[in-house]
Amino acid sequence: MSDTQKTLSAQPEEEKKDLSEQEAERSAPVETRNGDVKDSGEERRNDEGTSGEEPVGDGEDMAPAIPSVLPVLPLRDSVVFNSMIVPLFESREKAMETVEFALNGNRYLLLCAQRDGAEEDPAPEELYDVGSVVMILRMIKMGDGQVKLLVQGLARAHVEEFDSNGPILLARVTVLEEERGEVSDVELEAMMHAAREQSDKILHLRGLPSGEIMSVLNSVNDPGRLADIIAANMRLRVDEAQALLQCLDPVERLRRVNEHLIREVEVATMQARIQNMAREGMDKAQKDYFLREQLKAIHKELGDGSDGDDENENLRKALEKASLPPEARREADKQLRRLASMHSDSAEANVVRTYLDLLAELPWKKLSRDRLDIVKAAEILDEDHYGLEKVKDRILEFLSVRKLNPDSKGPVLCFVGPPGVGKTSLGRSIARALGRKFQRISLGGMRDEAEIRGHRRTYIGAMPGRIIQAVRQAGTRNPVIVLDEIDKLGNDFRGDPASALLEALDPEQNSHFSDHYLNLEFDLSKVLFLCTANQLDTIPAALLDRLEIIHLSGYTGQEKLAIARKYLLKRQIAENGLKEDDIVFRDSAIARVIRGYTREAGLRGLERQLGSICRKLARRKAEGEKTPFVVTPAVVGRLLGAPRFLDEEKEAELLPGVALGLAWTQAGGEVLHVEVSTMQGKGGLLLTGQLGDVMKESAQAAVTYARSHAAELGIDPEFSQKLDIHIHVPAGATPKDGPSAGVTLVSALVSALTGIPVRGDTCMTGEITLRGRVLPVGGIKEKILGAVARGLKRAVIPAQNVKDLEEIPADLRRRIEIHTVHTIGELLPLVLEDRNKKA
Repeated sequence: MSDTQKTLSAQPEEEKKDLSEQEAERSAPVETRNGDVKDSGEERRNDEGTSGEEPVGDGEDMAPAIPSVLPVLPLRDSVVFNSMIVPLFESREKAMETVEFALNGNRYLLLCAQRDGAEEDPAPEELYDVGSVVMILRMIKMGDGQVKLLVQGLARAHVEEFDSNGPILLARVTVLEEERGEVSDVELEAMMHAAREQSDKILHLRGLPSGEIMSVLNSVNDPGRLADIIAANMRLRVDEAQALLQCLDPVERLRRVNEHLIREVEVATMQARIQNMAREGMDKAQKDYFLREQLKAIHKELGDGSDGDDENENLRKALEKASLPPEARREADKQLRRLASMHSDSAEANVVRTYLDLLAELPWKKLSRDRLDIVKAAEILDEDHYGLEKVKDRILEFLSVRKLNPDSKGPVLCFVGPPGVGKTSLGRSIARALGRKFQRISLGGMRDEAEIRGHRRTYIGAMPGRIIQAVRQAGTRNPVIVLDEIDKLGNDFRGDPASALLEALDPEQNSHFSDHYLNLEFDLSKVLFLCTANQLDTIPAALLDRLEIIHLSGYTGQEKLAIARKYLLKRQIAENGLKEDDIVFRDSAIARVIRGYTREAGLRGLERQLGSICRKLARRKAEGEKTPFVVTPAVVGRLLGAPRFLDEEKEAELLPGVALGLAWTQAGGEVLHVEVSTMQGKGGLLLTGQLGDVMKESAQAAVTYARSHAAELGIDPEFSQKLDIHIHVPAGATPKDGPSAGVTLVSALVSALTGIPVRGDTCMTGEITLRGRVLPVGGIKEKILGAVARGLKRAVIPAQNVKDLEEIPADLRRRIEIHTVHTIGELLPLVLEDRNKKA
């Protein structure tokens, strides 16, 4: 141990006690004579106790060279930067042993930050591998068993290897030198000026004295040291401070510090703004209170009523005009008496006042007069919607019953169909036909029962339910309310909104609907509720039982063409700033968009593509090109790019083992390929393509049918013992399930086993039994639409689905040849190629 170290170790306790009192709190940093940074409250002494010299300096002659092996002291929640003199407190036993080891040596320590500050005894891998080499300037043992250290950062060091075999943790280190990058003097000066300026802003925003600190920062001309000084005094997380410590480029380090300073200025500015707003709000509330008290005293002296009384009187008049039912009137009078006894500024008074406002604004007896002209209603439906004849007929029947029996409690209509087919707009057309107000409530993703029934008034921020709010906004007791996306209701610990809807939609119960916020019965029997959904599977059975389902299928190509010409194009031309005579849209161009760029049951994709064409033409007009623009199929290709869907995608001839099936999706009908491959094996069956349980069972039933009818199908009876069968439905990332793939699976399997291909222009749908019967399935119209869209010429459906063909327009039926079958024996001759063509 050197003489200097012995002198420091042998300091009297009185001197240590003075130092403890001086270092009770860490003070602002100051710049020493040789450029190092110390706490302003520290005495300037050298290791021998003399004043006027610094214990550690920049010169190598003032301290021993840093050894390659150093004891490691983990830091919980701090990082020490170069040249900073900081106090540290330690109470961990192993840490105190490390300090003793360093004091008995050359007084050097390696400070490494912990990745997890809660760890009491961190392992080497839980420490950052870049730390600070420091020298212990002072060590004081506190009365509570803690050790206080005063250390000064000397250099950055990288840990090459940890040694945890001994009683303390050691590390073999390499001292890191700064690596200054390329930067101009002007840019460097700007960065240093910005750092000082942002630091000054933070000090002012936090109400801290800045003179002494700014004098230190203004005297530092080295970018790395300036960055270290500022970083050491910022509110940084350990990982952020560690990233600055590991940055060896002083210019880059200063740039990062500037980023942290900008963020800190924004936070401090927002905090100051919030404090000012709170202070101003408090001052305004106090001022308003005194003014109101003075005004009350003036009114009292004059014998007039107070302003609170005037407000109560206005509420009383509004409630009288609202024609409240007796029960609601009693509750309103009760709340008015309570309000009169409260201070007008109290929180409870605001709650009561809001409740009374709701009672006054609800249309307890106000009804709009229905315009039940069935002929006019039909004209409005035809004007707003193209096609949908059966749907329109059902709506007109519904309105006719309302006309003949205004008190009838008819069913709640629920429009079910793919997105974009016009379910919500049908509700708006019904409201227009009836002359009623229209309100829409979106139920998609709703999980809180209180959204339907309202919150109790005892809760902060309580509100009435969405149904009562819709009636309030409509202003009449008989609006048309569309409950949109009823199939997407959720439920969790907050309740089940679907169950809360039962009372509102049940004609036998909704005349006494009770909202939790209102806490009174409200008659919803005059409200015309309509629902929309994409599918029925997710609607609870109890709710579904209260609905009359009306299915809306997708549109044919001809219907889309007519709708685009009549509605979509006009709307998109107007929305994009064009005039109708600016664009001449050929029917062939619209058909090209329908076939090549959209493949959906609804119209939203088509309208988006037409809108894209109109935007591109609007730009050309804005750039000065002359109109009108003539849009042909070739122009569509240039404006929209390559078609997304090609008719050439379908194969003219299918390979043996491939069959085309029809599937129903929320977006309409789709054509699915089913592929079957056989190989030498022992009768194994492999199913791939994200098949659900129902389709897996259909595949197993198809194999069983083939085995039991091998002789009549011309299949080797022992194929189940000699061959492995692999059944695959492409697009494996998409889950598939449903009871309509049986005929497709058996056709593909028989084709693979016999080598006879399935006809490439034929698609099919239907479920099968082990006895060979073909069972009916749903979604026939959507599936036929999908087949026609893909250009297929023949379709095979179960015989029991013949009734569904009535829903398919006659022009669509003429474009595809539809066959019905009762058994698989009737199916296979229709779908397999002529056996004479067998290779």
